[in-house]
Amino acid sequence: MATSEAVYRAISEHDVVFRADCPSRPILDQIADKWSMMVMAVLVEPRRFNEIKRRLDGVTQRVLTQTLRRLERNGMVERRVLPTSPVGVEYSLTSLGESLREPFAHLYDWTVANAAKIQARQRDYDQRAPR
Repeated sequence: MATSEAVYRAISEHDVVFRADCPSRPILDQIADKWSMMVMAVLVEPRRFNEIKRRLDGVTQRVLTQTLRRLERNGMVERRVLPTSPVGVEYSLTSLGESLREPFAHLYDWTVANAAKIQARQRDYDQRAPR
């Protein structure tokens, strides 16, 4: 049995993640958030706030600020004040954040590979769903 299958079986048999007090829940909520995933993907190298914002079409300044703060709080992103005038700030992945690069790549690859199938299912559902 593959490792991920063993983990999924253990989780489902013991309802570990399904408990409201499970410490993994807020972490999963953070890293599964679309903006968190995109920010971490953009941070292949250190970047300033506005550079991150320009690369993430549709993100607001407020949401990006909140996302970066949560990622920093969780140890995924490091914020470094640059000795420039005016003062600049640069964000980069920590080693913990880097460790998510491979799992995110698998998820992204799966998403791209299945996007057309999912969109077709959505259209089928929308056509037959009562309104």
